[in-house]
Amino acid sequence: MLVNGFPAAAFGTNCYVVAPAPGEECVVVDPGIGVLDDLAAVLRTHRLKPAAVLLTHGHVDHVYSVTPVCGAHGVPALVHADDGYRLKDPLALLDPSLVEMLAAQFGEAATWTEPDDVRPDADGERVSLAGLDVLVTHAPGHTEGSVLFHLDGVPDGTPSTAGATKTVLSGDVLFAGSIGRTDLPGGDHAAMLESLRDKVLTLANDTLVLPGHGPATTVATERASNPFLLEVAR
Repeated sequence: MLVNGFPAAAFGTNCYVVAPAPGEECVVVDPGIGVLDDLAAVLRTHRLKPAAVLLTHGHVDHVYSVTPVCGAHGVPALVHADDGYRLKDPLALLDPSLVEMLAAQFGEAATWTEPDDVRPDADGERVSLAGLDVLVTHAPGHTEGSVLFHLDGVPDGTPSTAGATKTVLSGDVLFAGSIGRTDLPGGDHAAMLESLRDKVLTLANDTLVLPGHGPATTVATERASNPFLLEVAR
């Protein structure tokens, strides 16, 4: 399996491109702010054609480029139904000072248009896209519609996959050594703790975790050292 991840230009949000192999169709996961040039380079280098955009949740730093990516390739965006409302206009959910900061950083006013084709996904759904079998697990807490995307297999040639046999794209549910914040609108700390207990701690230790921010990790590592998981496991 080919997985190419790179950080967005703002907030260090990881955008991932996942495909069975070079020269095939792919899915783009969480195209954030200022990723279009890097994404085009990845697609060109590996001769990939997007089949869909997968969104782990609806925060603007994960979805900012979803509309141009979907429009350029004529593909749908998949987001959990509970976060679908966020794609109407995620900028409207931001503090105005943050919108102004983005405009100052990128030299133009931030604008938003909802993708033409938005498809809801649901807990337990298996989605077949680009030759990949993707299992969706609803894991609310960071947002109402946060999800995990599960894939069989691990990326080829990545040292961090040592011992791993499967992969989860965890969005902002789980990070290396931490978890996503729950104090933003739509966040729910109790729901996050439940997701960690019932959706994360139930994962096999040999699962590679590709988070929405920061480096890759494994479930075994997080189970042993992540203070939030240790607290939930008591």
